[in-house]
Amino acid sequence: MSNISWFIPKLIEGSGGHRTMLQHAEFLESKGHNCTIYLEDKSGKSDGSDLIFGLFQIRLKKVFYGWDKFQPCDVAIATIWYSAPFVASLPFNCKKIYFVQDYEAYFNPVGDSYLMAENSYSYGLTPITIGRWLRHKLKSDFSISALHFEFGVNHKIYKRINSISKQKAICFIYQPDKPRRCSRIGIEALGIVKHIIPDVKIYLYGSTIKENLWFEHENLGLLSLNSCNELYNKCTVGLCISSSNPSRVPFEMMQSGLPVVEIWRENNLYDFDDNAMLLCKQTPESIAEGIIKILNNDLLAKCMGESGEKFMTGRTLENENEEFYDAFLSATNNTNLVDSELVRSYTKPPFQTEKNRPDIATDFYYQKNSFLRRIFSKLPFPIKNKIKTFIKQ
Repeated sequence: MSNISWFIPKLIEGSGGHRTMLQHAEFLESKGHNCTIYLEDKSGKSDGSDLIFGLFQIRLKKVFYGWDKFQPCDVAIATIWYSAPFVASLPFNCKKIYFVQDYEAYFNPVGDSYLMAENSYSYGLTPITIGRWLRHKLKSDFSISALHFEFGVNHKIYKRINSISKQKAICFIYQPDKPRRCSRIGIEALGIVKHIIPDVKIYLYGSTIKENLWFEHENLGLLSLNSCNELYNKCTVGLCISSSNPSRVPFEMMQSGLPVVEIWRENNLYDFDDNAMLLCKQTPESIAEGIIKILNNDLLAKCMGESGEKFMTGRTLENENEEFYDAFLSATNNTNLVDSELVRSYTKPPFQTEKNRPDIATDFYYQKNSFLRRIFSKLPFPIKNKIKTFIKQ
């Protein structure tokens, strides 16, 4: 039994990253370890344990506001780039681990913060990464050996619901407050799809930010986990874009039987499946054409949905917890740090459109900063369609 300290950044409602680290802390406690959570926030406005439970429905016993409240422990865990030097400098002997959920340098322009985030891997902490790509990245770029665990999904929540009828619909995890989720490219792609297939339904979700877009859509905001599953069950295609470590969302979509479109970049080639995903060239035109390909092919959509469910077989939250625990024990005991080569799980080339640019009608309503565009965005949807049809003629 170990005394384990987690140094966690300020809590964010709906944050998948916070949920992941907290659920693993909860699992360590279920194995008989004592976890102490130190929140970066120093406000202490409410009981920390109640705050975590209210946001994530995870109950942890010992929660303190402020990293400076630390006490000696057996294991200290850094969870964000600027916590790595803090953990490295703790003035007592303990095992020091770096829980790496993303390549955080990519969150910043190439400058001080970018380089300091990369420097976080150089402090001698033992990394445990979520997914294979991050482990590959640390080894290939920094010659650092890491342990990893696979992405898992709560199969009790995310699953196919046969009683829900499919719509000709797309759901997009729209988080403009997170640049790595590439909301602008996603919106551009959906605008093309809506122009070509006017009767398609477009759902945005994942953020409280609601913007005035130029095409008809429904912004659902932040959803409960069960509501996400219902959304995945009624849509035909799920769109999630990540320019850094994969999001959990595509795995949840696959478990619900939903075909997924993502972008083809190295970060998405080590954790996804050839048959359940369509990884597209990172242009709005290619992403749009990939979505349209699935929308217009019922057999392809069916096969991708079934392949996704097959791929997610055994990738449960319970198995993720166990894999994390095995990695934790290996890190604390300095065992099984094997540098086996990781191979790509997605082997297809990027899907891309044969067209080099949008047509003239698409160009018209993409002029986001023009006077005409601002007027156009305020028109009723039927009038917009008539204008676009007229221009295309």
